[in-house]
Amino acid sequence: MEKIPTSTLKRLPQYLEVLRKLKKAGLKEVSATKISVFADIHQTLVRKDISYTAISATKTGYQIGPLQKAIEELLNWVDTSASILVGVGHLGSALLGYQEFSQRGLAIVAGFDNDPQIIDTKVHGVPVYSALDITTFAQKQKIQIGIITVPPDSAQLIADIMVHSGIKGIWNFTPHKIIVPPDIIVENVDMFASLAVLSRRLAERQ
Repeated sequence: MEKIPTSTLKRLPQYLEVLRKLKKAGLKEVSATKISVFADIHQTLVRKDISYTAISATKTGYQIGPLQKAIEELLNWVDTSASILVGVGHLGSALLGYQEFSQRGLAIVAGFDNDPQIIDTKVHGVPVYSALDITTFAQKQKIQIGIITVPPDSAQLIADIMVHSGIKGIWNFTPHKIIVPPDIIVENVDMFASLAVLSRRLAERQ
């Protein structure tokens, strides 16, 4: 399978949002220029990114329906992947209730925590189990994706448990950089880094 640049993978969802809005507005076709304007990305990059889908443009642009489907298939969002979330605190609970994940090929089928008050309950309809049961559940359900929303000092331990449980992809929402074997895929969501940039840019304008 062709390896697609990470920068392209991060831009493709923006194109999907544009396509969904235009489709909802009743449009059937769109040019790379229009996608460029709505996504605020240079049209040269837009064309290059879309070229990975093997969808060709006509003289007037791309057919929205086929292009949307092609991007979703390229991102592997057509087949829903079952995942688990560890750390059902404020952030974890919010993610469990985020309906948009299912439209992006991700289904969080269980949450795990060490708080007796939420173990064996449901949060936004998702069952929550003891963190001691991660391995048993993940192996039985053949879970491939694990989401970490625990306190930073527990992130490495949870990552180790996930790797031991057969999980191949980890979405890390903590600022702690976890260490995993080379065959494990990790995507770090550094909210504090984003906040630092936002705070500094605000200060520069004042």
